[in-house]
Amino acid sequence: MKSSDGKILDRMPVGPLGLIPLQSCAELGEKVNSYLSKWRSERGASETSLVLAGYSRDSYIMDVATPRFGSGEGKGFIRSSVRGDDIFIMVDVLNHSITYSLRGVENHMSPDDHFQDLKRVIAAIGGKARRINVIMPFLYESRQHKRSARESLDCATALQELVAMGVDNIITFDAHDIRVQNAIPLKGFDSANASYQFIKYLLRRRPDLQVDSEHMLVLSPDEGGTNRAIYMANVLGLDMGIFYKRRDYSVVIDGRNPIVSHEYLGPDVEGKDIIILDDMICSGESMIEVATEIKKRGANRVFVAATFGIFTKGFEKFDEAYENGVITNIITTNLTYLPPEIYSKKYFIECDMSKYIALLIDALNHDESISEYLDPTERIQNLLQKYQEK
Repeated sequence: MKSSDGKILDRMPVGPLGLIPLQSCAELGEKVNSYLSKWRSERGASETSLVLAGYSRDSYIMDVATPRFGSGEGKGFIRSSVRGDDIFIMVDVLNHSITYSLRGVENHMSPDDHFQDLKRVIAAIGGKARRINVIMPFLYESRQHKRSARESLDCATALQELVAMGVDNIITFDAHDIRVQNAIPLKGFDSANASYQFIKYLLRRRPDLQVDSEHMLVLSPDEGGTNRAIYMANVLGLDMGIFYKRRDYSVVIDGRNPIVSHEYLGPDVEGKDIIILDDMICSGESMIEVATEIKKRGANRVFVAATFGIFTKGFEKFDEAYENGVITNIITTNLTYLPPEIYSKKYFIECDMSKYIALLIDALNHDESISEYLDPTERIQNLLQKYQEK
């Protein structure tokens, strides 16, 4: 039996596949479900009849609800059987568009609310499933992953909570610090990345790009994203530069030391297209400042690529940067909620990650290795070869 990308699936499924996209991940979950249903239907009844009853279905999405009372309290409720199933729960902890009534007042769901709903659904499963897997694209509290003073270690605590409730595998994307998995060393934890999708969708939008060290450069906006930029530069055969932030440690504003300036280290950027690579875009102020500085040094086009587009302060500054020629495109994924107005922006490029997630789920359900999916080097090289041939 073969997967959609030609990989041989020679193992029995762990159990009947069950997909639970919570309300925060409903749209992405529908796309993932569509791929899974299509692939398994195409494999043919003759192959699947010997594998598992119900292997090929129109939908793998289970009937689950997380209602709330007027007081704001909630519960998890599963209306279908999960006994013996291999369950995949999808949750977007950054989806602020969902609201609920709290004493008659509309309240937007926070990451804490989404995480509680995830635990409620796991509790409703009640240990009856064969296995529980959690797909959490943006890892809950991942920016609070280390202790530098007398403070909480929220991400590690959250991971331990999930494992204690019976979760076997946790799949996330571009974890802020992969070392947080040390909190649960005996359970499955994988951090995928969107490098392949960034290149794929950028080349589609900009077919005139020359992907070589003479015409393009990969840039990390800070020292924390160095490894991410090094990988992208190496796999594309490009040079890499880095900005580091000079902070005023004598002052604390909104819980952080303010950035005094951005200093550049790297090769000459004059006349080159630049890919600024980061894990997330929050307010965007730092990213735009880096783009402005690199344009002052003579860079050609600037492409900003980030796994998560959070846009906490809206799009006004990005619109202005685009109009002024500071940035050419912003590339981000649909792994987290994106405000509807972003789709009207000429500079926006969306990377659809639903097929990638479906591949991971399909392989895991068959208890196959997902190493080749987590390392997209070969796929990127094949993509570049096809692009160069054109």
